[in-house]
Amino acid sequence: MLEVNKIHVFYGLLEAVSGVSIRVDERETVGLFGPNGHGKTTILKTICGLLKPREGEVRFHGKDVTKLAPHKVVDLGITYVPEGGRLFPHMTVVENLKLGAYSTNAWKDRDRKLKEVFELFPNLKERENQACYTLSGGERQMVAVARGLMSSPKLLILDEPSLGLAPKVTIALLEKIREIKERGISMILAEQNVRYTTEIADRLYLVENGTIKLEGKREIVVEDRYVKQAYLGVI
Repeated sequence: MLEVNKIHVFYGLLEAVSGVSIRVDERETVGLFGPNGHGKTTILKTICGLLKPREGEVRFHGKDVTKLAPHKVVDLGITYVPEGGRLFPHMTVVENLKLGAYSTNAWKDRDRKLKEVFELFPNLKERENQACYTLSGGERQMVAVARGLMSSPKLLILDEPSLGLAPKVTIALLEKIREIKERGISMILAEQNVRYTTEIADRLYLVENGTIKLEGKREIVVEDRYVKQAYLGVI
């Protein structure tokens, strides 16, 4: 489905990502984990077309999308929910959600998708006419994820969805992400909470210093001695 092949991404003279390759298969959830500032978001932005690699390529369903503009990438079915959600705070919940369906294919189906996201997030239906700045942090993050779903993605990319949320709210949000997975949508989940990532993802990539240090099926990666000690707190 998605193939990222040996990408090198720079910010000026600084190489932030060096020779990274990852893949996502149909109906699969892939987790990226590792320290903050080590390249996870750069990888995600490159997949979405927000950054362009100096070397390497990104392919989606066999098509080279490396040089496509971000809105063209969305049209193909890749949707990115950035860290912090990036909502329009003075617009209402429903206005923010409809903006997620701006592409030609999604717009004609917006009413059905709106009904679906309100079924998944019923508390947002109760607040559909509230300005987003009046919502709690957890509710704002749910709006951000729901807005991503409004584009009818084939691949949904979530960047640190639990960042800054209380543990109880994080658990509720990640249960919704699990429901999205069960609906068959392929996902990439970059998450600061390694334990939750290892519970949801089918395969995992450890990103350190702009490279892939370790990759494999969930059950194999979580048994790695280094991962246990450095990320799971197991001595």
